[in-house]
Amino acid sequence: MILSGIMLIATSCASIVSKSNYPISINSTPSEAKISITDKKGKQIYIGQTPAIVKLESGSGFFGKARYQVVLEKPGYTPKTIPVTFKLDGWYFGNILLGGVIGMLIVDPATGAMYKLDTEFINETLVQNALTSSSKEALKVYTLNEVPPEWKDHLTAVGQ
Repeated sequence: MILSGIMLIATSCASIVSKSNYPISINSTPSEAKISITDKKGKQIYIGQTPAIVKLESGSGFFGKARYQVVLEKPGYTPKTIPVTFKLDGWYFGNILLGGVIGMLIVDPATGAMYKLDTEFINETLVQNALTSSSKEALKVYTLNEVPPEWKDHLTAVGQ
């Protein structure tokens, strides 16, 4: 009985109910885009391709919540940057009843368990670059030597 009481006081609510790292699912259209994830200090923590599931730490130092930047890139498409943030976990306040002062001021802030992932899924559609799209209505500039012979009768001099 005494041992269980000490364990209850020495632990923390969010650390028991929640976790310190969370999986995030990253997908893109088109697939096989390069994924690059950096933390709030600019350190690259992951490189891969979509689709992927990556575990991210929720804490960043004592009482610090993590923030990440996910960059999706694919040749011919405009790169996209998506911020990933964490928010205060409601279970953190369970320390008032269950985890006590140690859980609220030491364990959960140190482990990052006081924060939870704001979103579990990234599903982005990359936009094709205008320069690489094969639009039939794109403007093409020809030199005089590249103009087909059948078009030359329809040319008009400009600036005369």
